[in-house]
Amino acid sequence: MSLHKNRCLLYNQVVMPYSDALIWQRTLLEERIKNPSLEDVLILLEHPPVYTLGQGGKSEFLKFDQTNSMYEVHRVERGGEVTYHCPGQLVGYPILNLQRYRKDLHWYLRQLEEVLIRTLKIYGLQGERNPGFTGVWLEGCKVAAIGIKVSRWITMHGFALNVCPDMSGFERIVPCGIADKPVGSLTQWIPDISLLEVRSGVAKCFAEVFDVELVIQTPVD
Repeated sequence: MSLHKNRCLLYNQVVMPYSDALIWQRTLLEERIKNPSLEDVLILLEHPPVYTLGQGGKSEFLKFDQTNSMYEVHRVERGGEVTYHCPGQLVGYPILNLQRYRKDLHWYLRQLEEVLIRTLKIYGLQGERNPGFTGVWLEGCKVAAIGIKVSRWITMHGFALNVCPDMSGFERIVPCGIADKPVGSLTQWIPDISLLEVRSGVAKCFAEVFDVELVIQTPVD
């Protein structure tokens, strides 16, 4: 018998196009709005290069013409400004029914930060919160961005942790709308860090912070 209060289905995907992951998340969300007893889900994956803007995100934070662009850009229903995803960045999408945890969005954001801070601690790195901003910072560099959407207390979207990505994509935006603070990746501190290893660390810390039993699922095609 599990000692944890809830089970959470874990999907460890490889690289998945952003639009496919978005459809998947929306489907999982709608299913759980219709049937709140369905189990929670955590998706861990990477995306091909893509820019995303939050619902109220300002186009001025893109340093290129969105109407005539070679770059894939999506405006989506999460909070927050513009961010960049690419291989080497670990993206996590928790689809959680917060009625099982706490119906408090600030609490939920702090819990996501805590998952990433604990993950960094595995490597002897001191992740920090920055008052007034959402995300996780390491020696003044933002290494993880967080943006969520919640409907009927069920979450979608989530977090992005820069493990070993090509950081040049961030030069074409003002990341998260913050012009005066640099973004960083874990390779700056641990050059040979493995994304596969970080995946398992994030999953372990997620299970601890949310007190769930992770149940590994077969990746979807």
